Amino acid sequence: MGISDIFICGLAKRLEEVWLVDSKEPIIFPRHSEGLYLLQRIRDEAHRFAITFHRSKRSKVMLESLLDDIPKLGESRRAALLEHFGSVTAIRKATELELSAIPGIGPNIAESIHSHLNIETAQGESINMETGEIT
Repeated sequence: MGISDIFICGLAKRLEEVWLVDSKEPIIFPRHSEGLYLLQRIRDEAHRFAITFHRSKRSKVMLESLLDDIPKLGESRRAALLEHFGSVTAIRKATELELSAIPGIGPNIAESIHSHLNIETAQGESINMETGEIT
């Protein structure tokens, strides 16, 4: 890259020591120096950014549903199923006939939903539809 004049450092939290990559000893800034304050702000912003990214990624995963993986089951059909049954567990317990009674869900899609939600692992264990946990 041709960049040779940029140094990488780490700022240890408790003692606020600045560590350079190849250094055996930390650099200690005066407690109230502007340089230390700048490094603390950079560190805090990097942490805030990482935490915000992690939270948004985690909440996106939490909003995903096992219904998302079923072919031909779009957003409006998923909403209709959840409105009628209340949860993925209740949808799982429904018969194909009960599923096909929902407007927009025909016998073919009902069969697809039923088979998708009632899968078992190779060992015969079932999957908890709310948590994704194998039981």
